[in-house]
Amino acid sequence: MEREAIKKILVRGPNWLGDAVMCEPALRGLRTRFSQAQITLLVKPAVAEVFAGHPAVTNILTYDTNGRHAGLSGKWALAGQLRQQGFDLAVLFQNAFEAAFLTFLAGVPRRYGYATDGRSLLLSDPVAVPDRHRLVHQVRYYWDLLKPLGLTGDPSAPELVVFPEEEQAMAGRFAKGGLAETDVVVGINPGSTYGGAKRWLPERFAEVTERLCRTIRESREQEVSVVIFGAKGEERLGQEIAAHLSSRSLVLSGATTIRELMASVKRCAVLLTNDTGPMHIASAFQVPVVAIFGPTDWRTTSPFGSAHAIVRQPVDCAPCLLRECPIDHRCMTRVTVDQVHEAAVKQVRGLSGSSGLFGRDQINQTNETNQTNQTNILEGVTVFLDRDGTLNYDPGYLKVAADLKLLAGVGPALARLKQAGAKLVVVTNQSGVGRGMLTLIDLEAIHARLEGLLEQEGAALDAIYFCPHHPDDGCRCRKPNVGMVERAVSELQLDLRHSYLIGDHARDIQLANRVGAKAILLTAAPADAQALETLKTKQAMPDTMAKSMSEAVDWILEDAKTRLR
Repeated sequence: MEREAIKKILVRGPNWLGDAVMCEPALRGLRTRFSQAQITLLVKPAVAEVFAGHPAVTNILTYDTNGRHAGLSGKWALAGQLRQQGFDLAVLFQNAFEAAFLTFLAGVPRRYGYATDGRSLLLSDPVAVPDRHRLVHQVRYYWDLLKPLGLTGDPSAPELVVFPEEEQAMAGRFAKGGLAETDVVVGINPGSTYGGAKRWLPERFAEVTERLCRTIRESREQEVSVVIFGAKGEERLGQEIAAHLSSRSLVLSGATTIRELMASVKRCAVLLTNDTGPMHIASAFQVPVVAIFGPTDWRTTSPFGSAHAIVRQPVDCAPCLLRECPIDHRCMTRVTVDQVHEAAVKQVRGLSGSSGLFGRDQINQTNETNQTNQTNILEGVTVFLDRDGTLNYDPGYLKVAADLKLLAGVGPALARLKQAGAKLVVVTNQSGVGRGMLTLIDLEAIHARLEGLLEQEGAALDAIYFCPHHPDDGCRCRKPNVGMVERAVSELQLDLRHSYLIGDHARDIQLANRVGAKAILLTAAPADAQALETLKTKQAMPDTMAKSMSEAVDWILEDAKTRLR
C-alpha cells in the first residue's frame, strides 16, 4: 500500500469504553504511519466523547444505532454519508460483520480488518486472527492489526486528553461537594455495566476504602476524600457505600458525562475498581489503579503496563467471561479486604514528591527498595521453564485444574527472577491432549490456575507454550524439538544468547543444548556415575544440577553477575 496515495482514512472504533481506550495506542500508531492523511473516527456517542480533541483524529462521526442510524434504512443512510466523503482506506478495529458491511456499501476501496465474524469476503485486506491459544493484551491486539500496514515496534500505554476548562469545571463541582483542593482523593468504581459477575462485594469496597483513607490520613496527616463513580442505574449502589464512610464523599454515579468522568478520574490519587471502562481511563491518565478481577481475563484486559495492581483469586472456573455467575461467585467472594488494602497501600506509597501520600521517610524507604529491586541484572534474559515436575507436582497426566499444586518454594524463587528483570516462559509437552485424556479447554483451565498461583507470588509468567500432539505425530514442537522456543522467540522478540532453561528431564536439557540456552537440571538426589553417563549418551549434560527451584535461581543470578563483571 502506497502511503502517499492514502489521503482519507475511516476508522471504525470499538463500541465499549474500555476497548476504546485500549485501542488508543493503535490509533496514534495509525496517525504516525499515515501522518498526512485525514483520519475520521466512526464510533458510538460515548466513545466519541472519549476522543474529542484527540490529536490523532481529524474528524469524528457519531454512529447513532438508537436514533438516526437504527434499522436497515439508517445503516443505508450512513453508508451513503460515508460514500460521499470518498475514503481511500477503512481500518476496522471493531470486529463485527456490520463494520465490514457498512464500509463495503460505502464503496471504500481498501477495507482492512481482522478476518472475523464471517466477513472475510467483504474485506479487501483481511488480516488473519491471532492464535486464540496465544493470549495477548487487547492493546497489543489492536496494535498488531496494523503491522501488515507497516507499523513497527511495540505499543506505548494509552493516553487521553482533557481540556483545562473541563478540569476547572470538575474542580468547582468537587468544591461544591465539600472536597477541598488540597484533599487526597481516593476514587472507587464499585459497579459494572457488563453484569453482576464482575462486581466485588459493595460492603468490602466500603471497608477497604475506609481502611485506606485511615492509613493515608494517619501517615500523611492530610484530609482524604472519596469520589464514587458509576453508570446510570448504579446511583443507589454509590449512596449505600458512601453511607458507610467516615471520610467526605461525593457520589458521581450516573451523574457525569464521559468527559466529566475523565476529568474526575484524572484528579484521583488512586482508583479502586472492578474491570471497567473507568479503570482504563485512570490508567491512561497514569492514576495508580487497584483492579479486582473475577470472571474476565486479566491477561488481556488489565490496565496496560506494570504500574498497576491486579487482585484476583485463581479459581477453576475463571475466566468464564459470563455476565452473571451461575454458581457461588467464588472468583469475587474469595478476594479479601486485606488483599485489596495491601495492594492499594503499595500503590499510593509509590507516589512521591508533592503528590506523595506518605511521609518523606517512608518515601525514601520505598525508593531504596525500588532501587534494590531494579538492579535488573537479568534484563533481556529469558528463563524457559518445564511445567510438570519443575513448577508443580507431577501426578502423571494432570487433567483437572484444581489438582495443580505448586512445588514448595517455586513461587518465591521465580519472583526473584522477575525482580531481577527476567522473562519467564513455560514450554511444556502435553501429549495428554493428543491421547484424548483431556481437552484444550481443560488445559487452558490448568494453565489459568498456574498463572494465577504464580501471579499471587509476584512471579507472573510472560507466556506459556505447549505441544498438544501425540509423541508419534512427529511434530516440530514436542521437546526436545525446538518449535516452541522458535515460536516464543518470534512472538516475544527474545534473545537466546542470554537464556536459561530449567527442567527435570533429559529432553529439557537436550532442548536447551539445541537452542543455545544454559541448562539447569532439577534432581532431588545427586547424579551418580551411571546417571551422568546416561546424560552424556543422550547429549543431555546440563550446565548445573539443582535440588530445588530456589537453588536453580541462585545459580542463574550468580552466573549473570559473573557475565556482567
